[in-house]
Amino acid sequence: MSGRLVLGGAPLGQPGDVGPRLRSVMATADVLAVEDTRRLHRLAADLEVTFTGRVVTFHESVEQARLPGLLSALSDGATVLLLTDAGMPSVSDPGYTLVRAAIDAGIPVTSVPGPSAVTTALAVSGLPVDRFCFEGFLPRKAGERRARFAGLADEQRTMVFFESPHRLADALADAAAVLGDDRPAAVCRELTKTYEEIRRGPLAELAAWAAEGVKGEITLVVGGAPPRAVSLTPAELAAEVAAEEAAGATRKDAIRAVVERTGMPRRVVYDAVVAAKSP
Repeated sequence: MSGRLVLGGAPLGQPGDVGPRLRSVMATADVLAVEDTRRLHRLAADLEVTFTGRVVTFHESVEQARLPGLLSALSDGATVLLLTDAGMPSVSDPGYTLVRAAIDAGIPVTSVPGPSAVTTALAVSGLPVDRFCFEGFLPRKAGERRARFAGLADEQRTMVFFESPHRLADALADAAAVLGDDRPAAVCRELTKTYEEIRRGPLAELAAWAAEGVKGEITLVVGGAPPRAVSLTPAELAAEVAAEEAAGATRKDAIRAVVERTGMPRRVVYDAVVAAKSP
């Protein structure tokens, strides 16, 4: 009978953010696959947890080499706990390869959900969070980084990025150059830790601040592009709504989708639909 793979959410900075379930799984897991063994021992000491399971490293440079052994343990019935340094495994951290391999082998995969820098930064950013996208780490090279921003220039959802402190100023300057100096953003530094700092403002202003030097773990949140108004006739608007409905959307959701896509006022779109239905 196969075991199970458990993805554990590690604290971003405060051990107290971890609940009793993670403590229990840490204490009872047969294998603990961790990004950094020193972090594991520190976390266990902070949580006053004694673990007896076998500890193996699982970071970017050894992921592929560790897969056969971990899959073998799982197939033999072991409970394997996967922990990264902070946040949820596989979110711009090691883990995806093991999750995919376990699923392909028919091994149950579950989680003990915990802190996430992505959702934490979104929540404190002050930017809209009803729709967002996570873009991971930005490219290191300036040209590739600007190309990434150019590809996101029309993205209307709030965007979340990870960035290293020594590249933050350049990244913000590139973002301002491509997305506009006034695009709202928030730099979230050292989330939940002693020196937590949230800087909110236009991209150009944040770039000037970061140029003085920044330290710590960085999560960058950038506001989405404002909708671009598209000039459509009432008949064309009604046709757009009808297409959404044909795809399975309700009338209300179809009108909302057309409003978001075209930037037209809701009343205008609604009136166009009513007019199209009139004899």
